[in-house]
Amino acid sequence: MYKVILFDLDGTLTDPKLGITKCVEYSLAKLGISEPNLDMLEKFIGPPLQESFAKIYGFDIETTNRAIEYYRERFREKGMYENEVYSGISSLLASLKNQEKIVVVATSKPTVFAEKILQHFCLDQYFDLIVGSNLDGTRTSKTDVIQYILEEYPEFEKHQFLMIGDREHDIIGANNTRIDSIAVTYGYGTFAELEVVKPTCIVKDVEELREKLTFECISG
Repeated sequence: MYKVILFDLDGTLTDPKLGITKCVEYSLAKLGISEPNLDMLEKFIGPPLQESFAKIYGFDIETTNRAIEYYRERFREKGMYENEVYSGISSLLASLKNQEKIVVVATSKPTVFAEKILQHFCLDQYFDLIVGSNLDGTRTSKTDVIQYILEEYPEFEKHQFLMIGDREHDIIGANNTRIDSIAVTYGYGTFAELEVVKPTCIVKDVEELREKLTFECISG
């Protein structure tokens, strides 16, 4: 049924909590804001940084851009590697490739960082395409990312695409582009957050995700 499988990165393939939250903490400190409780910064995992800094801290455009610059200072050096691949993901990806699926990363993280993370954890071998945002702040929404991917594979119909992610942005992007989706609750989106945006289905762990993809028996 599905020929092109799209995966979000943060919270879906890998657990990036330590790296992202410590980079946000670093950025805020450079702006004179103290936030020592990293758990309070989990909201930054998933959405575009432009959106999170503006929404959570009320930053204007100029301050948001400065915050992102500070964030990337630490992220380039060490933050992107303070990360961990979820158990079972590598074997799941290998299985999809054995089924001759086209496997794509669809992330709001800048493409250049996503590529380095996937290379570092030896996951890049499983992906046919890696698509993220641009460093200049364009193509940050998941809708834009997914639309770009759809245009890269014009030979397939929309019912042959599937988006997998852990936050509402992933599912909203899939809904906006009219493709199916699987929401995963092992990441950083709550069941309540994901249920309200109406994914095609919701799974609780990587093993259940594997079952859905193996038997292609998704139902709403």
